[in-house]
Amino acid sequence: MELCKYFTPDWISAFASVVAAFGVFLAFGQLKISKNIAQLEFEDGLAKEYRELASNIPTKALLGVELSEEEFQKSFDELYRYIDLTNEQISLRQRGRVKKEAWSNWLSGIKSNLERPSFKRAWSEIKEKSNSFQELRRLENENFKIDPKSWS
Repeated sequence: MELCKYFTPDWISAFASVVAAFGVFLAFGQLKISKNIAQLEFEDGLAKEYRELASNIPTKALLGVELSEEEFQKSFDELYRYIDLTNEQISLRQRGRVKKEAWSNWLSGIKSNLERPSFKRAWSEIKEKSNSFQELRRLENENFKIDPKSWS
């Protein structure tokens, strides 16, 4: 009989509440981990897309060596796709879909590539012939200093 007084319904309810709270805490932690994994996979997918695209751009252009007119014309479609991907990356950052760490790396690469002669020339020609790529235009006009996430 003495043992029964410790197992009152109130004690059981309190214990069940603690267990439930612990379960909610674990579920929240698991959800956060899953979200981070999905974010990394998303960013890695874009990085892979960049690598695949870059593999079709002449190495000379990636090294900053000026391409001949013929090489430039042959590569223009890939350079255009690079500009398109760059604009998409900026748009994704603007919408908060890309973490700051990934954005910092991407921004460094964007600035570096757009300083290379072939990329610079392609971007200049694209700007003259099209009104597209507003996000890249804005980033460039702001000297690559304003985080697109703050534009909204």
